Amino acid sequence: MPVISISGVSISFSGPTVLDKVNLHIDRGERVCIVGRNGSGKSTLLKLITGMYGVDEGSITFPEGGQAALLPQEVPSDLNGTVFEIIARGFGEKGKRLIAMRAGQRADDLDPEEQWRMEQRIESLTAELDLDPQSEASLLSGGLKRRALLGQTLATDPVALVLDEPTNHLDIDSIIWLEAYLKKGDKTLVFVTHDRAFLRNLATRIVEVELAQLVSYRCDYDAYLVRRDERLAAEEKNRQAFEKKLSQEEAWIRQGIQARRTRNQGRVKALVKLREERRNQRIRAGTSTFTMQSSGLSGRKVITATNVACDYDGKRLLKPFSLEIFRGDRIGVIGPNGSGKTTLIQTLLGELEPSEGSVEHGTKLEIAYFDQLRNQIDETKTPFDNIADGNEFVMIGTEKKHVISYLQEFLFTPDRARVSTKTLSGGERNRLLLAKLFTRPANLLVMDEPTNDLDAETLELLEEHVSNFPGTLIIVSHDRAFLESTITLLIATDMDGNVRQFNGGYNDWTKQQKAQSSPQTSQNTRSSRQTWKQRTPKLTRKQRQELDELPGMIDELEQQKTAIIKSLTDPELYRDGPAKAKALESEMENIDSKLKDALERWEELESLLESLAQ
Repeated sequence: MPVISISGVSISFSGPTVLDKVNLHIDRGERVCIVGRNGSGKSTLLKLITGMYGVDEGSITFPEGGQAALLPQEVPSDLNGTVFEIIARGFGEKGKRLIAMRAGQRADDLDPEEQWRMEQRIESLTAELDLDPQSEASLLSGGLKRRALLGQTLATDPVALVLDEPTNHLDIDSIIWLEAYLKKGDKTLVFVTHDRAFLRNLATRIVEVELAQLVSYRCDYDAYLVRRDERLAAEEKNRQAFEKKLSQEEAWIRQGIQARRTRNQGRVKALVKLREERRNQRIRAGTSTFTMQSSGLSGRKVITATNVACDYDGKRLLKPFSLEIFRGDRIGVIGPNGSGKTTLIQTLLGELEPSEGSVEHGTKLEIAYFDQLRNQIDETKTPFDNIADGNEFVMIGTEKKHVISYLQEFLFTPDRARVSTKTLSGGERNRLLLAKLFTRPANLLVMDEPTNDLDAETLELLEEHVSNFPGTLIIVSHDRAFLESTITLLIATDMDGNVRQFNGGYNDWTKQQKAQSSPQTSQNTRSSRQTWKQRTPKLTRKQRQELDELPGMIDELEQQKTAIIKSLTDPELYRDGPAKAKALESEMENIDSKLKDALERWEELESLLESLAQ
C-alpha cells in the first residue's frame, strides 16, 4: 500500500495547465527526486503534497494515515530562540504552550503525558541531529540552523519528508551531513534538487515533470539518464512519422477539383483529427544553446597576490596568503559559508582593497564575472533591456543576433523577454545573468555560485561550455559534481582565515583530506609554484623566445580558422562550383595541423618549465 497516492490531479493558475490529470503512488521508504525544467511544476507538485495548494481536480491521499511535512528552503531571517524552542514549534499550538510552560508561564491545558512525549521527541531529535538543545539560534551557523529546522519539520513524525532545493546556500560539509542523515534513515522522501551529487547519492526513484505530466522511473539517476534519452529518441521518431503523415494528408486535400470530387470522406475526417491532434500537442521546451565567447590570450601571468590579508568589520577574515594564477589555470574555491570565499574573489579581481599585501593583474586581461547576488542585473528593466542596453541586436563573436533570438537560446520566450526582471524565477534570473555575461568576450571567467536554481539540463550544458572554455577559470561553488568536472586546482578557505591550495579536482581534495591525520599548516609563504621570473632563466634563450612567440602564433591561427569557417558557411562560395570550398577546406586542414603542433609545443615547453622549477 502506498503512503502517498496522487490520482487524476490537475492544477492551473492564470496560464496553461501546470499538471494535467497526473497519477503517482509513492511507497514507504522510497526516496523520490522530482526533476524537470525550471517552471515545469516541480515546486507546485511539492506544495500539493504538503497541502499548501489545493487541487483543481483529482485527489491526494495518505492511505496509511499521517501527512507530509515540508522543510523550508530558506532559513527565516527572524529565526530566534533556543534549538529546543525551534524544534518545539513543530508541534504547533501545543509546542508553543510547552515553550511557555518551560519559561515559567502557566499551561494548565497541557497534559503531563503529552508534555513528556514532546520533550522526549525533542531530546531524541537533538541527539540524532547532533545539536545542543540550549544553543541560541543567533549563534548557529547556516548549516546548524537548517538542522534545527529539519528537527522542527520531523517533530510530529510525518509520513513523508518533502524538501525543495535543500542544499541551496549550504556549504559542502553541511550538504554531506544532510545527505548522510537522510540516507541512513527509513523516512519516505520527496525532494527537488539541482545538486547532482546529492541526487545520485540519495534518490532511489526519479519522477520527471514534463508537459504537465509525470513520468516515473524506478531507478537511480544514472539509469534514468539512459532511459530518458531512449524515450526521447523514440518520441522524436514518432513525432517525425506524425509530421510526415500530416504533411502527406495536407498535400492530398489540396489537390485539384477532380481529386476533391472523389476524395474519401473518411480520409478527410482523419485529416481533421490529425490537425486537432497537432493543435493540442504540447511542445517540449528547447534546450539551451548558448555559446561562450573567448577573447585573445592573456599574458602568461593572470593574477599575482603577495602576502594578501583581508579584514571585515575590524576582524581578520583571511590571513596573509600568496597566490599566483597563470593563463589556463582552472581553479575552484570552496569553504564553509562565511569563510571569505567571495571576499577572496573580489580582492583578486581588484573590487576590494586588501588590508595587507598587494594584488597585480597581468596584461591583456578581459574579465567576465558572474556574481551570486546578480548585481549586474537591473530588476527595473526587462530581460530584453538588460541585454540590449537600448539596442535591438548584440554581437556574439563575429555574428550579429537579434536580442529576442539570443534570449531564446537561454529559453526565454518572446513574452518572457519583455516582462519585468523582478518577476522572474531564480533559475530565469541565473539564465539572464549568463546571457548578459556571455555577450562579452573574456579570457578570465569568474563564477560565484553559478549553479544555484538552474535545472539539470541547463546545468549540464553550462558545465560542458565551462569545461571547454579556453581561458582562465575561477569558480566558487558547493556543487561537487560541477567542481569535479571543471577544475584542476582547488583553493580552500576555512573559518580560521586560512587559504590553502591543493592540486587536482574535488575528489582529489577529499582523498587528500582523508589521508591527512592533521590539518595542513597555513600557507603564509609564496605559492609552491615558482614565479615566472624565477622560472624563466632556467630555459635557454631560444626556448624562452619560442615560448613568448607561441601565444601570438596560436591566436593568429585561430583567427584564420574562424575566418575560413565563416567563408564555408556563406552560400555565395558555392555559386561557381565546389572548387573554392575544397581549397578552403584543405587550407583549414593545414591550419589545424599547425595549430595542433603549436599547442603541443606550448604544452611541452610549459611542462619543461614546470619540471625545471621543481
